Amino acid sequence: MDVCARSIGSLPTPRQEPSMTAPRPLLTLPSRRLSPLGLAALACATALPAQAQQPDVEQLRQRLERLERLAGVADGTPAEGGGLADLDQRLRILERRLELQEDERVAAARLAPRIAIDQKGASFKSGDGDYELKLRGLLQGDARVFIGDGNANDSFLLRTARPTLEGSLGRRVAYRFTPEFAGDGATIVDAYADLRFAPGHTLRVGKFTSPVGLERLQSSAALVDVERALASELAPNRDLGVQLQGEAAGGRFSYAVGVFNGTVDGRDAVAGNPDGDFEYAGRVFLEPFKGSDSAWAGLGIGLGASAGRKHGSGNNFLPRYRSPGQATFFSYRSPVLAAGDTLRWSPQGWFYRNGFGLQAEYIVSRQAVARDARRRQLQHRAWQATASYVLTGEDAGYRGVTPSRPFGVDGGLGAFELTARYGGLDADAAAFPFYADPDTSATRIRSWTVGANWYLTPNLKLATNYLQSRFGAFAGSARLADEKAVFSRLQVSF
Repeated sequence: MDVCARSIGSLPTPRQEPSMTAPRPLLTLPSRRLSPLGLAALACATALPAQAQQPDVEQLRQRLERLERLAGVADGTPAEGGGLADLDQRLRILERRLELQEDERVAAARLAPRIAIDQKGASFKSGDGDYELKLRGLLQGDARVFIGDGNANDSFLLRTARPTLEGSLGRRVAYRFTPEFAGDGATIVDAYADLRFAPGHTLRVGKFTSPVGLERLQSSAALVDVERALASELAPNRDLGVQLQGEAAGGRFSYAVGVFNGTVDGRDAVAGNPDGDFEYAGRVFLEPFKGSDSAWAGLGIGLGASAGRKHGSGNNFLPRYRSPGQATFFSYRSPVLAAGDTLRWSPQGWFYRNGFGLQAEYIVSRQAVARDARRRQLQHRAWQATASYVLTGEDAGYRGVTPSRPFGVDGGLGAFELTARYGGLDADAAAFPFYADPDTSATRIRSWTVGANWYLTPNLKLATNYLQSRFGAFAGSARLADEKAVFSRLQVSF
């Protein structure tokens, strides 16, 4: 009655008449379940004070007219005459109108765009969920301090500044666009569209990471160390092409196979295809115990490979290899040309269990090169193993760590992680001294890194690494100075 009093106002107390027999129901209600507003209308129309008996028809008519005005279904003209049958009909009409209004409200809410802002960024989605736009971002700022008499300079560096637009255009098409604003100029990192043929099977077209290297396919935001390992120096990075990818057996098996313009080891492809040759790349990955209670549920093993041809000179055709401190330690002499077949293959795997993580890969890169009339197939090798352990109880994973108790929330301190990595790269000894200068290029490198990560929140991370590398030299040549450095990174991602 409080609701009726607020909505309609106080009503005159109905006459009290002696009850001769048990009153039969005044109105016959529809059998279907009423909407919340319809229930409120019926309650107000039929509810009476505890001391009252059956009201007269005029009072019921007055109440009904007030409810019709309140619900916006009255035409403003008072109804005259009529008895209980008339009131019953009008109440049925009122209840139906209220149900229709509620259905319209629910339908409008279902079709209304939905906006969400959370730790993963901002998203705008159509009411049916078929169209979506997500705003993401990644900022990485580094401090680099080198120890010893090397040629590198200490510096602060904006390593990454990438906004990302991604989403879907209907149920069959998805997209991603990521520019890079760090460095001396803007570039395009990712720009592709996905055509979803069926659940687990997608055709991707555009610029994206070639499916060869395990760590290359990992987002830089999820790396446990500041910079990538030496094995990633032999794996192709982003390339332009078309790729069919998917998964089966509940995600325990995944695959990718594609055709690309082709790019050199460790680098992005240029805008076009300067030599007209193509590269074919693929990868299969198996997680045999995924989703089970087995201790090996976090095991994954796979194989990536690429094959093609390259013809030409310069950095677009032949690579330069960098140390973990980002110094170039191997490059070809300027007269050397890429002159034919190229092949890469890489066994790889990971194992994650609770806070422990282990990731490893081995990669071989072969390239036919020529200088003057001499031609040779050179083969370089690299490997790496990275271990990590989360001290605060969160799970380690390929996609990074999410703190269960973010810093500053209910006394939380975030998540803490320790890391260690060892790796190496061996250049083909046949490259020296004719194809590579032994005074400026090393024959091999061995490198180790230890570090600590502090995940303050899901969006904020502090990372510190100490890294040390030692170089090998061609017989009779001076060895490059050891590389020792401390790298720190502040990362904001959403």
